[in-house]
Amino acid sequence: MVRAMLDQQRAILLWKCRGLTAEQLVIRSVEPSSLSLLGLVRHMTDVERAWFRVRAAQQEVRFEYSTEQNQDGEFDDVDTADAARDIALYRNEIELCEAAVAPLTLDHSFIHPRTGREISLRWIYLHMIEEYARHNGHADLLRERIDGETGE
Repeated sequence: MVRAMLDQQRAILLWKCRGLTAEQLVIRSVEPSSLSLLGLVRHMTDVERAWFRVRAAQQEVRFEYSTEQNQDGEFDDVDTADAARDIALYRNEIELCEAAVAPLTLDHSFIHPRTGREISLRWIYLHMIEEYARHNGHADLLRERIDGETGE
């Protein structure tokens, strides 16, 4: 059930981006914010990777967009980004994440490296649903700013 709910939230983010040009995908909300639809897609690529592959599955992979030197790279560097490539990377990351946690039960847990808290895969799914819900609200406002379209 939680996996299906997360899939629905992922689909909503892509739906908010559908039909827009690369130039429209990088339109910012309002200054000084660097928030854009493409930035959200890039951000969720790194968030998916962090929770599912790095933390839950214990894979050693780097983030795609953010670094120690550029912690907001997913948002800040969209002006020179390749939107089609970034959306394809996002879709691929979802597949990699699903494959990484497929053998794990929802009760699988790990110790969070920063907080020392024990976290379960079930908690990650619930957290990701919340994360997408929040960002899909942002995406709805961004889309409305770009072309007047609103979601349901």
